[in-house]
Amino acid sequence: METRAPFVIVGAFVLAAIAATFGFVYWLHNSTGMGARSTYYLQFDGPVPGLLVGASVLFNGIRVGEVTELKLATDHPRRVNATIAVAATTPVRADTKVGLEFQGLTGVPVVALEGGKEIAPSGNVPTLIAEPGAGQSMTQAARDALRRVDSILAENAEPLQGMIANFRTFSDGLARNTGKLDSIVAGLERMTGASTPPPKTIYNLQAAAAPASPGKPLKGQLVVAEPTTVVMFDTQRILFSPANDSPEFANSQWADTIPRLLQSRLIQSFENYDIAHAPLRNADGAEVDYQLLIDIREFLVAGGAQPAAKIAFSARLLNKQGKVVAAKVFSAGQPVEKVEPSAVVAAFDKAFAEIARELIAWTVQTL
Repeated sequence: METRAPFVIVGAFVLAAIAATFGFVYWLHNSTGMGARSTYYLQFDGPVPGLLVGASVLFNGIRVGEVTELKLATDHPRRVNATIAVAATTPVRADTKVGLEFQGLTGVPVVALEGGKEIAPSGNVPTLIAEPGAGQSMTQAARDALRRVDSILAENAEPLQGMIANFRTFSDGLARNTGKLDSIVAGLERMTGASTPPPKTIYNLQAAAAPASPGKPLKGQLVVAEPTTVVMFDTQRILFSPANDSPEFANSQWADTIPRLLQSRLIQSFENYDIAHAPLRNADGAEVDYQLLIDIREFLVAGGAQPAAKIAFSARLLNKQGKVVAAKVFSAGQPVEKVEPSAVVAAFDKAFAEIARELIAWTVQTL
């Protein structure tokens, strides 16, 4: 007896531990605990893909029990009968809705119960009938939708082909009668008093001409950056001070914005002076010795008793290290003989030629 007693105690301890483990696993799996259960029968009129005995039962998204039995109805080939056990306090009523939900990435099916409108208990609820298509997954629903679309297209293939042919005929007719349509639209515009605005007249700025005799050549590689200015001068309009609302100038503009136009014509003027050492527009891929920075102060027609085209800007020369080696303000003005676009542009050409020659001479002397 003394030698067997320890073995009996150890065996009893092992059995108790095994029983406790099974009890813990059962408690963990059954979130509703060991309390009273109510059994309900479910009827699905269709497949329940992936549903297994032991699957969870949710009521309004909360787990209340599990599936205890699944079987096929012998009297109905498409019907599936299921038995569930849920917590006795679960408010299952006669109008409770039944369906399947597919949870997680793998789409594990669970029975989903949704509370109805009945508040008071409805007595014995022996069987809950699931809604039609309750067991249909998203994949199956997509397949059915595509199948229906395919059947609709197949049934209406001939009308669709006729519609496409009509569109083709209509578009061909439009293409053949484009000229007539344009004349119709023009007639409607004339009839309604609408008028097409006249096209813009584009004016360019003339660069300074080459000197009569070659001068001192430029030294080093120079870059003329795009001039900076205030927003008012960053435009293609011919500016006036005060403003000029004449229709002639409303439909007239420079060939480019004033900063880009000035940069282009300054480089062209340097080329006319010394093409071999003319400056570049930018420093991409080139070794630069000097950089010419321009800031526009005036580029407009000043009104008054004698209107004049005025150009003014500051210029700074920077060396390789970015240090300013020279700076100066340049300005020029030419009277406008007549306030009309061609006369105004001619005055700007004269003013620019004067200021460009002065800038080139100063740059050559500084370098």
